[in-house]
Amino acid sequence: MKNRAIALYSALGFGYAFLYLPIVLLVIYSFNASRLVTVWGGVSTKWYGELLADEKILDAAWLSLKVAVLNATISTFLGTLAAVVLVRFRRFAGRTLFTGMITAPLVMPEIITGLAMLLLFVAMEQTFGWPAGRSMTTIVIAHVTFSLSFVTVVVQSRLAQMDVSLEEAAMDLGARPVKVFLVITLPIIAPALLAGWLLSFTLSIDDVVISSFVTGPGSTTLPIVIFSKVRLGVSPEINALASIVVAIVSIGILIFGIIVQRQEAERVRSLKTASDRG
Repeated sequence: MKNRAIALYSALGFGYAFLYLPIVLLVIYSFNASRLVTVWGGVSTKWYGELLADEKILDAAWLSLKVAVLNATISTFLGTLAAVVLVRFRRFAGRTLFTGMITAPLVMPEIITGLAMLLLFVAMEQTFGWPAGRSMTTIVIAHVTFSLSFVTVVVQSRLAQMDVSLEEAAMDLGARPVKVFLVITLPIIAPALLAGWLLSFTLSIDDVVISSFVTGPGSTTLPIVIFSKVRLGVSPEINALASIVVAIVSIGILIFGIIVQRQEAERVRSLKTASDRG
């Protein structure tokens, strides 16, 4: 039994090392004074300074951030509406087609989605004159197309588990359906909305394949800039950029974990207080 536990822990440790050791090395070598990433030349932060002075990377990062926020917000709004339709309205004409259109981007290869979006934008520009070229607008539309499906699945699963009697009780007391949704339903599914928003944000800011089809010369996202630089060889400047992204993500996960832990503790206290009164 003890040998089995040792083997399991060893396998677990090897798995985590395989996943996270390259990230740790990347962060360490971002402080390398040498331009060669494979040769250690001492500790230095000069690559962070050069990174902050690179206007191309800063512009791409700002564009990616704006696209990710817009995409996450729009996808969460539309995905929530789609989830409500699928859960609350069991039977309606075209439900099968609607469900298929919602879930198709989940299994569709990204290269097919990107090519289809490019052909659509070209046809729309030739027919209507909009969108004019490939810009932030086309990137946002393309990202919403595939992010919407992920949000719908997350919110739909939470709505399906929700106790409908809470909404029925509120309507029995005279509340309108819109007020019931805003006051009762929305706070209950808020964690799913947040999860969907964060998932859409991550998918958008990380996308390369679809973005490469719908970006133009004046609108290049950060992943595409990184990919183009890596093709010519990894530089310590890219290591510095990746280290900053890792730091931001780690801080975000830490903050989110603290918030969830506090909410769970508050829920446990509320349940205990209610049981004590009962």
